[in-house]
Amino acid sequence: MPKQKTRKSVIRRFRITKTGKVLRRQAGMRHLKGRKSQKRLSGLKKMKTIKGFYAKKLRKALGKSLKK
Repeated sequence: MPKQKTRKSVIRRFRITKTGKVLRRQAGMRHLKGRKSQKRLSGLKKMKTIKGFYAKKLRKALGKSLKK
């Protein structure tokens, strides 16, 4: 049976921590920053975790183990 290939687009958008959490960036940081408050911008800089079934699907697309 052939090996499962990792999805390159998913590698660029998501990160997996050593504990197995899937992290993503938040939208809204590309442009029009002048009208957003500093409090809002600093909140948008933080990475968010993805939970549940969707995180499992992403781990599989990344080629990582689902046991974590």
